[in-house]
Amino acid sequence: MVHTVHIDVVSAEASIFSGEAEFVVAPASAGEVGIYPNHAPMITTVKPGALRIKQADVAEETLIFISGGMLEVQPGLITVLADTAVRGHDLDEAKAIAAKEAAMEAMKNRSSDMDYAKAQAELAEALAQIQAIERLRKRTH
Repeated sequence: MVHTVHIDVVSAEASIFSGEAEFVVAPASAGEVGIYPNHAPMITTVKPGALRIKQADVAEETLIFISGGMLEVQPGLITVLADTAVRGHDLDEAKAIAAKEAAMEAMKNRSSDMDYAKAQAELAEALAQIQAIERLRKRTH
């Protein structure tokens, strides 16, 4: 029997995923963190990136793009409270590339430091989406 841990991924809009996982890899602020059943309790912020969930009896990992938020780990439960979350197959590459280009343009034409910081955050999110799309593409080809 495979040991699992329950994971819930929710955003402001909806519950994105709820189920049992063999392990989870999350884009924590200090770097990617791998979580297995019976992991030590922790709370950390997450940055934009791919949340990878390996479900029991499912060959491929479930990929969810999160734009940031919080991650809480308890002995039998992982909770991801994402600012926004999108299932990997729902990501739009053209939109992500357009957002990247718009953010880069905004960084060039900044009128204040606040505009520059916002553009940097938008660029980081767009790049993380593109990375998630590329990771998903590699798995399917």
